[in-house]
This record gives sequence, C-alpha cells and structure tokens, in this order.
Amino acid sequence: MTIRNRVLLCLMLLGLPAALWLAFLAEAPNRLVSGQGQPLAHYLAGPRYLLLLPLIAWLAAVFARPSPRWQLCIIACSGAWLGGLTWLAGDAARSIAQTASPLARTSLGGAFWLLCLLGWLAAGDATARLPSSWVRRGQRQLWALLPLLPVLCLLASGQLDELSLLKEYHNRREVFTDALVAHLTLVLGALLPTLALGLPLGWSLYHRPLRQGPVLAVLNLVQTLPAIALFGLLIGPLAALAAAWPALGELGIQGVGAAPALIALTLYALLPITRSVLSGLVQVPATAREAATAMGLNGWQLFRQLELPLALPVLLAGLRLTVIQLIGLAMLAALVGAGGLGTLMFQGLASSALDLILLGVLPAAALTLLVDAGFKHWAANLKGALP
Repeated sequence: MTIRNRVLLCLMLLGLPAALWLAFLAEAPNRLVSGQGQPLAHYLAGPRYLLLLPLIAWLAAVFARPSPRWQLCIIACSGAWLGGLTWLAGDAARSIAQTASPLARTSLGGAFWLLCLLGWLAAGDATARLPSSWVRRGQRQLWALLPLLPVLCLLASGQLDELSLLKEYHNRREVFTDALVAHLTLVLGALLPTLALGLPLGWSLYHRPLRQGPVLAVLNLVQTLPAIALFGLLIGPLAALAAAWPALGELGIQGVGAAPALIALTLYALLPITRSVLSGLVQVPATAREAATAMGLNGWQLFRQLELPLALPVLLAGLRLTVIQLIGLAMLAALVGAGGLGTLMFQGLASSALDLILLGVLPAAALTLLVDAGFKHWAANLKGALP
C-alpha cells in the first residue's frame, strides 16, 4: 500500500504515544493540587469506543488517492474528533462530580490538549489541500475553523461545566469579563496611536530615504528591549511627571496603570507598521507612478488612488502581525497594574492554579487565531479585487 498523505500519518503517529502515556484528565481533591492523571483508555468503555471512528477514516485517507472529497472527509472527521474528545472530557468530569467532594476538580491533561491540537492540524492541512474551485477566495482560513464548531456547541450547552477550567470561569465571571474588556481596550488603545504615527512615518521614510537608517535603527532598538524592562523603565519618568503636574495624574498618566502599558505597546508596534508601509510603497511599480503623474495626479491623489491600493496587501500583513503582537504583549501589562487577561495568568502562577492560568491564556490564544483568520480572509478578498 502506498502512503499518499504523509502529514496525516505523522500526526497520527505523534498522537499515539500521547494517548497511551500522557494524562487525558487529572482528578484532584481541590484546585491547588495537581491531582492524579489518567490516560485516555481509562475513560473508554462500551459505546465510548465509537469516538475512535475518526481515526479509522484518517487511516483510510492516508492510503487513499488524494481528492477534494477525501480532504472534506478529513475536515469532518477532525470536527468529530475534537467534539468527541471534548464531550468525553466533560462527561467524565460530570461522572466524577457525582461521587466526589464539591471541592474536587477535574482538569484537562496533556493528552487532551495534544490530541486536539493534532486533530486541528489535520484539518488545517486538509483545508490547504482543497483546490481553489472548491473553496471560495478568502474562505480557506474560515474553513480551518470549522472543526472547532462542535467544541463551541458543547461549551454553550453547559456540557463542560464540571471541568475545572469552567468552574474557574464561573467563579470569576465578572473578573474575567473585566479582564477581557481591559485587554481589548489596551490592544485598541495602542493600535490607534500606532497607526496615527506609523502610517505617516512610513510614508515620510519612503520619500526621504536618507532618514530610513537612523529611524529604523531606533525602532529596532526598542524591539531589542525586553517588554518587562520597557514597562519598568517607563514607571519612573511617568511617576515623576504625575508628581510634578498633578493634573496629569488625574488624567491617568501615572507610573503604574494603563499609561506605561499603552506607551510601551505603541513603541513595540511602531516598527512592523512602519516597515509594512515602507515595504508596500517600495513595491509599487515606478512605471505606474510615472503614468499617474503624467495624467496630472498630485501627491495626495497619487497616494490615495495608486500607492495606497497597491500597498494595502503588504500593509494588511504588517497590521495582522502588529495586532497579534499586541495581544501577546498586553498579557504583560498586568505587571504594571493595567489589567487585562494577564491578570488572571499571573494570579494563577502565584497560586499554582493551572486552570486559572489557562483561563487567562486560552482567550488570548483564541483572539490571535480569530485575528489571524480575519486578516487573511480580508487580504485574500482584497487580492482578488485588485486588477
């Protein structure tokens, strides 16, 4: 038999040791104890073995002749696999909760996360193999998110409420909501001044090439500073400003809080935005500029009608990386009292509560996935609209 899908075969082989030796769930008497891990086989009995049917379909796809229908089958099986694993974890947690103490916790183990990741990667590989005639322009990234729908349905239905991660969420619902809003506010609050500074700065550097070296060197220097160090460096000057001019302190410009976080995030985001504007303008053909100038377009018209549309795909790529970078760096803003999802993460680290850490980390990871898929979808549609 000829192996026709080596990627899927490698993913299945990687998942085998995870299923056999890593803990699928960890049962603990309370939230602060790591608990005793149990492998996947411990929770499989009777009809639950039907959850392994997607593996049979995947194995058949490894040796089948590649075709769009087989790729759709892999995507569907990936959704069934993710949904089945999630349902099994939630069902096992409910069974444990019926006999255990109210303080007992059932946490997701390493095998669960690894097996889900491998299943999602299988769906992503199958989506990438679909021909363009089967997937509309700009929708390939959205197809890769389809296997997550069963998990979202289980989450919305309350089937997973007995898992430790969901118990942490229900116990801190208001705190989580405030942290999420603060996180999004930090990202948006840093993105707006970044665009206001980076767009004209990139345009200026393109028209004044002699300034590119010094300016980019300064922006690169900011990137080399660790984020925690930059947050710390801003505390002293901002605290001194608030002490010298109390009105600034009343406006929120203090050594701790949102001010140092927003300034640091903006400084970090300036380089990718500026470089993307500069790179986008550089790749505009000189002949197109000459033709537009000959037609009587002035500087602003040339930029608005020619340079910006042609440079927009590169600019969107830089904007996508910038937003993803801001989502990650905003996790550290909690260290200077700016709030955000990093607050939950650091609280979990301080109390050695793994599920509390995940409560802060997983939403940030989900935000990056949504931003990545959204920008890629937008860029693909824009590319199809350009002549």
